[in-house]
Amino acid sequence: MKKVDMIVKAPHFYTMEGAGVGYRSGVAMVVDSGKIIAIEKADLMGQEYQAEEVLQLEHHAIMPGFIDGHMHTSLAILRGLAQDTNNWMMYGLQPFSAATTVEASLAGSKMAIIEAIKAGTTTLGDYSTNMDPVCNFISKIGARGNITCTIREAKSRVYAPGELYEFDPTRGEASLRANLDLFEKWHGRSDGRIRVLFGPQGADFLSEQLLLRVQRLAKERQTKIHMHTQQGDRETYQVMQRYNKRPITWLQEIGYLDETLIAVHLTDASDAEARVVAESGASMIVCPGSIGIIDGVVPPSLAFQDAGGNVALGSDQAPGNNCHNIINEMKLVALFNKIKHQNPEVLPAWRALRMATIEGAKAVGLGDLVGSLEVGKRADFIAVDLHKPTMMPVYTHPMRNIVPNLVYSARGDEVALVAVDGKVIYQNSTFTTIDEAECLAAVAAYPEKIGQQATEQFLRIDGTNAQFMRKGLL
Repeated sequence: MKKVDMIVKAPHFYTMEGAGVGYRSGVAMVVDSGKIIAIEKADLMGQEYQAEEVLQLEHHAIMPGFIDGHMHTSLAILRGLAQDTNNWMMYGLQPFSAATTVEASLAGSKMAIIEAIKAGTTTLGDYSTNMDPVCNFISKIGARGNITCTIREAKSRVYAPGELYEFDPTRGEASLRANLDLFEKWHGRSDGRIRVLFGPQGADFLSEQLLLRVQRLAKERQTKIHMHTQQGDRETYQVMQRYNKRPITWLQEIGYLDETLIAVHLTDASDAEARVVAESGASMIVCPGSIGIIDGVVPPSLAFQDAGGNVALGSDQAPGNNCHNIINEMKLVALFNKIKHQNPEVLPAWRALRMATIEGAKAVGLGDLVGSLEVGKRADFIAVDLHKPTMMPVYTHPMRNIVPNLVYSARGDEVALVAVDGKVIYQNSTFTTIDEAECLAAVAAYPEKIGQQATEQFLRIDGTNAQFMRKGLL
């Protein structure tokens, strides 16, 4: 009899193997040394394996942990401050982000990471500056990090509509060095749970020379480029002014579209442009909640998939989403595409679940490790409680309704257990590795200070939210 670390027993398994959701029942999953070593008939387990821990989940569905491909967790300290407004980045977010300290940002990151894991996210695609303490926290909490350090050459200030960004080469060099330093310190660390990507903020925020240097360095280190790509009409305008070409056309001409690139948003891309990116071998991350609120746009992720590309889901940032919950993103990507295409059969629930798991893992470069429950892969999995009202009743014939209920009804608290690398990091509403209450209590120290410091610029810009405040509408 083989001694192993863990056996997981439950009535329903969604392995995501094959082209669908890989549903299996009457089986159990064996985990040892952080890997899945078997998924076999449950009644044979006692004859073959002796486990140090048996997870007996009587009324749950087991599935891979969710992939959140694109996050700005540091902005969670500004949750709810920059929606319902045009020119979101400059007129919505800028007054508050300019007033935010490094300490406040870290408190926001911890809060966002906690929120995401509680709703089933096991891989966090975080993207910002000052990522060393974030890596420390992800390592401590036990999650998987696909971490990007922002590289930016454009100066940070409020730009008026139509104003060309001003580049500062010194800033570009410093941010590139920070990304390189983070890679050297963290890539492959924490038993391989943390990987570091290169993060040019976008084609509009870096010079051509610096963009190409970043690409060369990423290829040399065999990692990915995680970049906002044609993310809005603002970027399109900036690139058109500099190069007289739309961003995707220009990136294609300079050789930037290939399997190294993870293209985020494609907000201002046409279906034809999305197909160009997909056919290049690049992947895509779509953030339906964020882009819906910020831009009122449904990005062309369906065209990207139809062209054979892999698409991950992302929660983006809390000032304009306003949550880090991939269950929410599954619902929105399905709902928005049905509305956009006026077809209820477009993007069914099972496809949204694949985007949150195996397709998302492939898109961010982790498909060989996670995203499905298969022998040889890392044991990143979650248990969904089917006794929660949002998951009830459960039908198994003539059709199963577990996946539709998860995508269209669930809210996040249905996730009863989260495991990464075969270690339970969250169970029964409690983290096993951190003090959640202490992390959340730290957030309260910052809103008053940030608000006071942002007031003058917020009122001077007089965006829609300032007008709402003046009229007593918020």
